[in-house]
Amino acid sequence: MRTRLFTEEFKKKAVVLSVSRGSVKEVAEELGIRAELLSKWRSNPLYNGGHLLADNLKLSEEQLKIRRLEKELREIKLESEILKKALGIFSRNERNTTHL
Repeated sequence: MRTRLFTEEFKKKAVVLSVSRGSVKEVAEELGIRAELLSKWRSNPLYNGGHLLADNLKLSEEQLKIRRLEKELREIKLESEILKKALGIFSRNERNTTHL
């Protein structure tokens, strides 16, 4: 049996589709892949938007809030790092152009 290879983009889109529809089995059948494979992608942070765990409906309200806030914090930290790097680049470019 030949192993099929899937692109990163396909995996991400499959995960998003399964989350939006709420059914791994249904989406897997539609895409012609095994439900186990799609479940594996859903639990992988590379394909599920950076979550350490796949969405679990059995979590309490507090746990869901903590997960949401942790995700928000990660995003803000990433934005801050990007802004710091951009500021450094622009500052360096400004210093170089003033000496010309």
